[in-house]
Amino acid sequence: MQWLAKIIYSKLLGWQVVGNTSFSKDTIKKSIIIAAPHTSWHDFYIGVLVRAVVGVKTNFVGKKELFIFPIGWFFRALGGAPINRQNNENKVEAIAKLFKEKDEFRMTLAPEGTRKKVKKWRTGFYYIAKEAGIPIIMFTLDFKNKQNKVSEPFYPTDNTEADFAFMDAFYKGVVGKIPEYS
Repeated sequence: MQWLAKIIYSKLLGWQVVGNTSFSKDTIKKSIIIAAPHTSWHDFYIGVLVRAVVGVKTNFVGKKELFIFPIGWFFRALGGAPINRQNNENKVEAIAKLFKEKDEFRMTLAPEGTRKKVKKWRTGFYYIAKEAGIPIIMFTLDFKNKQNKVSEPFYPTDNTEADFAFMDAFYKGVVGKIPEYS
C-alpha cells in the first residue's frame, strides 16, 4: 500500500514531505504530533497518506462511543484509541496514561480543536507531553506549497510562554486549505 500512497500523494496530488522524516518507527516510539493549521476535512486524508508514505503508524483518540461495533473496528484499524470523556475525569492524565501503557503510541491531533479559525490553541497536547515525558513533533498542513513539514522532536520545558512562541514560529506562513481559517 505504501507505493500506492506515494503515487497518490506525490504524483497525483503533488505533495511532498520536508524536514525531519527520521522520526520513523525505529527512532521515536512515543510522541504527540500536532498537525496545523486544521482548516478542512481534506487534512484527514492528507495525514493518512503521509503516514503511509513515511511508513510511521500514528494514532488518535476519540470518545469511547465511537469505538462500538460496527464502525469501531475501522477506527481502531486507523490507529484510534477510545477515551472516556466524562466530565469528572482529567483528560490530560487519561491520555498520558495511554502513553505509559503502550510500547509504541504516536498521537496526532489538531491543536486548534476545530477546523475554524481560532485565536489561541488548546493546550492539552502540551500538558500531555509534559505528563508523559514525550516529545511534540510539529507537522504542517501547508496547502499553499503542498508541503507537510515535520519538525525535530521538541520536549516541552518549564517555560510555557517560550515553548508556545517556538511552536508558533514553526507554523509562521503556513496556509491551510481554507486560508481565512489559517
